[in-house]
Amino acid sequence: MTSKHLVWDWNGTLLDDLHLVVSSTNIAFSSVGGRDVGPDEHRLAFRRPVAEFYAEMLGRAIDAEEFGRLDRIFHDAYRVGLTDVALAADAQIAIKTWPGSQSLLSMWFHSELVPAVESYGLTGMFTRIDGLRAELGGGFKAAHLAAHLDEIGVAGRDVVMIGDSLDDADAAESVGGKAVLYAGGFTHPERLRGSGRPVADTLVDAVKMAMSL
Repeated sequence: MTSKHLVWDWNGTLLDDLHLVVSSTNIAFSSVGGRDVGPDEHRLAFRRPVAEFYAEMLGRAIDAEEFGRLDRIFHDAYRVGLTDVALAADAQIAIKTWPGSQSLLSMWFHSELVPAVESYGLTGMFTRIDGLRAELGGGFKAAHLAAHLDEIGVAGRDVVMIGDSLDDADAAESVGGKAVLYAGGFTHPERLRGSGRPVADTLVDAVKMAMSL
């Protein structure tokens, strides 16, 4: 048994929703005359704060009011397509492979995250599930991870996080923990490997790597 606690990311990690995120992003961009962004370009450029990513893709500054409008359009489109989204192929096996405690932390809205996780039959596998408890997202994950760990009484040094973004690794390191990055999500594998953090091509491999940290 490992003494480490595993924190999972949701979107782009356990949930295989890259295609829906890209299509929803393009619906938001089209509402302001922006061009379509392809999956590879999205994976190479996406970052937090999301407003900075939007500004780069649209080629101009985005103020808070406009980001709020684009974020609402994105999420409206995302909700419509979510019924056809599946878990990553090895998500359930990976969760069951971890020998210690584990929880789920997402930057998706908490009120929608919890029933979604339940619909995939995963609820009982996590000691705690936390999503975003705000009307507007797009920020960094570090503060949310710290609050999440406070709620479950786990020290940061005892945490390993599995996620698909550099922000996940930054969040883990901000509390003294470690991360394994998953190459099948929102961030291009070249960017993940270029960061010097451990990178896995499958979730099962990510868990095995996490067990050795």
